[in-house]
Amino acid sequence: GAEILVGGKRATDLPGTFFQPTVLSNVSNDSQIMDEETFGPVAALIKFETESEVIDICNSSDVGLAGYFFSRDVGRVWKVAEALELGMIGVNTGLISQACIPFGGVKESGLGREGGPHGIDEYMETKFIAFGGLAGK
Repeated sequence: GAEILVGGKRATDLPGTFFQPTVLSNVSNDSQIMDEETFGPVAALIKFETESEVIDICNSSDVGLAGYFFSRDVGRVWKVAEALELGMIGVNTGLISQACIPFGGVKESGLGREGGPHGIDEYMETKFIAFGGLAGK
């Protein structure tokens, strides 16, 4: 099983029900956390050998809200980001959610976007009008 590197407990020094930021290592590809959206401060670290292997691992999930990775190679960033089946990707940052940014996922993580200029599309009615026959009398 996975090993807890840090955290893994309820944050008893805070009011309410908060969980300590947690980092897991030695996470296997068939672990539950690898195929669900954990809405909490948990990072699961997995081992991989190649770029294509980690892309396949990520894309094998039924969900695709957001993902994060780190790289100094700009060419690799674009290649990996375009290959990942995710609605939002943070590269070298975990701060990807703002009111001005379209928020949403792919696969079982939803369809459409909230926020940003794309979010208003959900509330708009689009109408297409095609005109013909104006050239003649």
